[in-house]
Amino acid sequence: MKRKLLTLIMGATVVMGLAACGGGSSSKSTDTASADPQKIVNQKCSSCHGDQLQGVVGPNLQKIGSKYSKAEILDIIKNGKGGGKMPAGLISGNDADKVAEWLAAKK
Repeated sequence: MKRKLLTLIMGATVVMGLAACGGGSSSKSTDTASADPQKIVNQKCSSCHGDQLQGVVGPNLQKIGSKYSKAEILDIIKNGKGGGKMPAGLISGNDADKVAEWLAAKK
């Protein structure tokens, strides 16, 4: 009985965490020329990747630039990854490019 309850709680936690990805905005992009990539990440990504990019439901991104190039990060932002674990299109346009560049510099 305890195992079933624990499985139910863990499953609900994962579903809620994934549902929270992207923040509370219904818009997928602010797409403003002056948008700060760190603010975009805080708004759109911190619910899954943490406020310090330390990883929560999603992976740690603190040194993601050591693993992926800007182009690879941009592809993940645009197309998602892991069968829906990283949803596609949370950030688009110029904002996606700025965030990819900012994350690629994290080494």
